[in-house]
Amino acid sequence: MAEDNKIQGLAWFIAGLGVGALVGILYAPKSGRETREDLAQGAREGTEYLRTRTRQAVEEVGALVDKSKEQMSDYVGRGREAVDRGRAQWEEFVERGKSLVTDQSSRVAAAVEAGRDAYRTASGGSEADE
Repeated sequence: MAEDNKIQGLAWFIAGLGVGALVGILYAPKSGRETREDLAQGAREGTEYLRTRTRQAVEEVGALVDKSKEQMSDYVGRGREAVDRGRAQWEEFVERGKSLVTDQSSRVAAAVEAGRDAYRTASGGSEADE
């Protein structure tokens, strides 16, 4: 929106130059040669103004592009960090799960073995009954 205001301001400035030049020509008590020189000088000043404003606009756009690149780089870096943290957490959860399964498997195997021993003891200790 600020850019639109700048463009409108520039358009009004140029329109004002034109109206001012026309009024100056109509009411100037100068000779034709002096008037032409004044018009040429005004045109040169207007051209220089436009060049200056164009350079400023190019610099501003360049600065905005650079700032945008920096922000994108920052966002990409943050995204990578988040992915890395998520991956590390996932790997930690998987390792915990493996450890839990191994622990539970050991407990179940021990319980089964304890059950077999209890059965052997209760059935009289003969292994032929198995």
